[in-house]
Amino acid sequence: MPYNHILVAVDLTEECDPVIHRARELSVSNGAKLSLVHIVEPMAMAFGGDVPMDLSQLQQQQFDQAKERLERLKAKYVELEGANCHLTYGQPRQEIHHFAKENTCDLIVVGSHGRHGLALLLGSTANDVLHGAPCDVLAVHLVKR
Repeated sequence: MPYNHILVAVDLTEECDPVIHRARELSVSNGAKLSLVHIVEPMAMAFGGDVPMDLSQLQQQQFDQAKERLERLKAKYVELEGANCHLTYGQPRQEIHHFAKENTCDLIVVGSHGRHGLALLLGSTANDVLHGAPCDVLAVHLVKR
């Protein structure tokens, strides 16, 4: 059964190159719509939620930087021409699942470092996305540089 709508979740680093290429290959071979999403995690989440200071200005700077990196990414990849690109705040797993459900995506493509040991116990976005996903998930193996 071919895929109709592929969602590629990226972290906006150079490491996302193979993820974008793989998602685009699948999009072309299936004649599928391609969407790209990047989630900016609220700073309070990164610090455990109990931060006694106002992080709104830093959060806005982080969001603006992510927007700039997303624009550079779109300019860098001809493959993303015609793709719907989205940037949002939130917890990556929840936001990726929500986007996939809301937009009837039937495949989510993410990058995975294939962590082992302590890093595996701490989890990863790819692992989080896999659990409870509303559709198929493809984890593209990323080689550590």
